[in-house]
Amino acid sequence: MAGAGPLTQVAPKYTSASVPSGVALLYAGGQPMQLATSYVLWSFAEGTQMVERDSGPGGIYSRLADVGHGPVRFAEEVATRMPTPEEARFLRLTDPQPVFNLFRTAFDVSGAPVEVCEHVMSGDRWLLTYEWAAD
Repeated sequence: MAGAGPLTQVAPKYTSASVPSGVALLYAGGQPMQLATSYVLWSFAEGTQMVERDSGPGGIYSRLADVGHGPVRFAEEVATRMPTPEEARFLRLTDPQPVFNLFRTAFDVSGAPVEVCEHVMSGDRWLLTYEWAAD
């Protein structure tokens, strides 16, 4: 993880006490677009559909809500970096080509992080757009 923002401090600690709830290999039009790995605390996931290949209707966020920790706020950190050999192979990248490395953290109503998701996306296939109020 590049950068020194708050999520780069939360994510390593959080993921070390977590279970990967899944790695998604995402395609569009037959072309690989991104890898996404979600991490959820084992204390939330144990004995739930979160540990299954299919987390059910509404996905992992619905399962977190089922156990009283539905996300109410999200934060993201985005950096670029060179891909690992495995990422480059999956994304069918030509050398040298950077990837976006996006970390999204979901927080529950108490402000506690309930999920961290790492996205690795080819830099030439994505436009990241953000919007916020001026106040």
